[in-house]
Amino acid sequence: MRKFVTLFVAAGLMALPTQPKSKERSRLEECGEVLKEILNVPEDIPQDLLDKAECVVIVPSTKKGAFIVGVSYGRGAMSCRTGAHWTGPWSAPTMMALEGGSFGLQIGGQATDFVILVMNPRGANSLLSSKVKLGADASAAAGPKGRDAEADTDAYMRSEMLTYSRAQGLFAGISLEGSTLRPDHDSNKDIYGRDIDPKDIVRGDGVAVPASGQLMVDVLNKRSPKNLSDPKSLE
Repeated sequence: MRKFVTLFVAAGLMALPTQPKSKERSRLEECGEVLKEILNVPEDIPQDLLDKAECVVIVPSTKKGAFIVGVSYGRGAMSCRTGAHWTGPWSAPTMMALEGGSFGLQIGGQATDFVILVMNPRGANSLLSSKVKLGADASAAAGPKGRDAEADTDAYMRSEMLTYSRAQGLFAGISLEGSTLRPDHDSNKDIYGRDIDPKDIVRGDGVAVPASGQLMVDVLNKRSPKNLSDPKSLE
């Protein structure tokens, strides 16, 4: 009888429906996949600029036809370097929203991935605090590719953010001036199971990287383990 009851309970547990993965968790996993694909191409984001970035924002594409001209928006995630001087390992991701009517998330009718490098602490702190309008609240420029960065690195480094896009397999710098970036609090609540300030996610201690964000953080730690914009990172 005991054996029968055990088998009956086990069968009942197996029959229970599995908890569906939320769209936020799926999106965070996609952020990692997109970042991995882009960084595996040497001629996409210059290593020198990645090594000097404080944070990286990934906004993965959605299915074709998902956006209407004039109400463009996208959802993604941002990870920043930890530590007082932004020189530590990459943080747990905070979810972000990219919005604005001056750009389309479908270039030429195709869904587009966006990557944004945040190049200094001021830009990073602004994004963690409130909505930021690119080109107004924070300086932004289309990011250079590959060896193009060597032509005028200082000019690019004067921008708080460098922006890129990928559509139909083509990767290029793109201007996102006029668009806004802001923390996505509702998505953070879904990912972490509670209301949590974006600053506490990326700057605080004790916030574990969720399983859905592990690939994104692992890729960043592997491809850019040190922040070369601050001498303290080399000590």
